[in-house]
Amino acid sequence: MRYLIGIDDTDNPDTRGTGFRARQLGARLAEAGLAVTRGITRHQLFVHPDIPYTSHNSSACLDVELNGTAVAVLRDFCRSYLAAESADGSDAGLCIAAFDEVPATMVEFAESAKRVILTQALARELASRHGIHLEGVTGDEMGVIGALSAVGLRRGGHDGRFIWLDGVRELSGTATAGWLVAQTGIDAVETIDGGALPSEAAVRVDPWPRPVLLNGKAVLLTQATREKDACYNWELLPKEIIRRY
Repeated sequence: MRYLIGIDDTDNPDTRGTGFRARQLGARLAEAGLAVTRGITRHQLFVHPDIPYTSHNSSACLDVELNGTAVAVLRDFCRSYLAAESADGSDAGLCIAAFDEVPATMVEFAESAKRVILTQALARELASRHGIHLEGVTGDEMGVIGALSAVGLRRGGHDGRFIWLDGVRELSGTATAGWLVAQTGIDAVETIDGGALPSEAAVRVDPWPRPVLLNGKAVLLTQATREKDACYNWELLPKEIIRRY
């Protein structure tokens, strides 16, 4: 069974961020034999003076495949992890939903979380109405908004960038587009206008690639290289552009 796990507000200004905690949680789930992580995405939410956040107001979503694990076991494991690892002063939230059971209203809520200020009450009511597990774990539990939104945005399939994907963080040097699709969790290698690179196209993958979530797929965005006499024709889009996703 495929499930989405959203977490938010696990940090304080002096600790590692929620993205790190999401990657660590994925590793812990694998070590415990509970789930295999398909990918982890970062989702940027609305930045406003009236919204408390640590640094960027982003949340994270783990896309996992359960190894016959009961959902209650998954829930208890994630709750215990957040309770133990979230930083002092954090307001951690946790959301868990079956991928195919995330309703359209939850995707719409998540999309609005990128534009307007939302409340815990709205998030909790929506989750309760659709039988989605949503809970606060630490502090004032404000992270439930971001946790629910992370799940909704991941299910929507058109928002965020991957902060973990099988084989991607280990990449360096040059690889062909075909090899990247065959040997890592990357689904497609494209230009920013949606053009697919041919399988034999050589791509420089330094610094480590940051695929984005487009049409439900992990897409590595590239541009023609500006380097003269390079042994590759394509390079990664600059971080400044990728951060818009």
